[in-house]
Amino acid sequence: MKITTSYLILIISIILSSCSKKLTSTLDLSDTEIETVYKVLKDVSYGSDAEQVMDVYLSQNATSFGIRNYTIVFLHGGAYYGSDKSQEERYIEPYLKKGLNVVNMNYRLKRGIPMATSDLTNALNFLKANNADYKLNLDKVILTGFSAGAQIATNVGLAQNNPSFPDKLNTGISIKGIINFSGPVDDLDVIEKIFVDHENELFSKAGKALFPSEGYTSNEVLSVYAPVSYFDANDPSIFLWHGGLDDQIPSETFENFVVKMRKNKDFIMFIPNGKHSPTEEELATAYVEIFRFLEGL
Repeated sequence: MKITTSYLILIISIILSSCSKKLTSTLDLSDTEIETVYKVLKDVSYGSDAEQVMDVYLSQNATSFGIRNYTIVFLHGGAYYGSDKSQEERYIEPYLKKGLNVVNMNYRLKRGIPMATSDLTNALNFLKANNADYKLNLDKVILTGFSAGAQIATNVGLAQNNPSFPDKLNTGISIKGIINFSGPVDDLDVIEKIFVDHENELFSKAGKALFPSEGYTSNEVLSVYAPVSYFDANDPSIFLWHGGLDDQIPSETFENFVVKMRKNKDFIMFIPNGKHSPTEEELATAYVEIFRFLEGL
């Protein structure tokens, strides 16, 4: 019997899958166990700017997940204007409780979407160049974020197979999945106007700082940073969470994106009465589905 290469790959995949721990059935680590399992590197610089720093959580247990040994990279929200990686740690806690490797990163603020977006690529390329120090599985990166951070994660994750996107990942980095909490994916003109025209001065300032230009931004520029522009059949799987009562990123701005989502590959979690930021109960429910989503990648 002649054994083909594809047959061998299939057999190896089955063996690895059967030997790998499942995220859905792995018991959560206690706080004490997390302290024992993880080596935490705080404020690792991935660029020359003071805001280009990240916390790297290296787990002793990560390799035991085998084919599910994902590297989670999270970006905080804040309208590209405020917040910090330390203010939204509730989004990374579920991954830490499972024992996965996690990167929680800051990016440059108040200098526009293009610069902030490029920092995700900068950080990933830094990790690849220095992976002898971290030993992360960069073949299976999960990009995730909340609000502005989710937009960055989704944009970079979907655009890597599109030659027109300005920021390129180095060879050896592969985005396996994207998890988006309330991040803009389309109709950036609508969202920009919501912020620029907002009665709250801080929101208005944030809106005016989204792009380094006077007045409203042209659709040509906006399209570069609208994830829907890059969505195609070969993109990584996407988990999308958004609330029907979100007053910052209206649910109608997701409509064209949702239509493109692929059956049996992507997952949408729409909460009719949900707001921009999920409640603790909504977040806990979301992570049950997220780990099922990751299990199927």
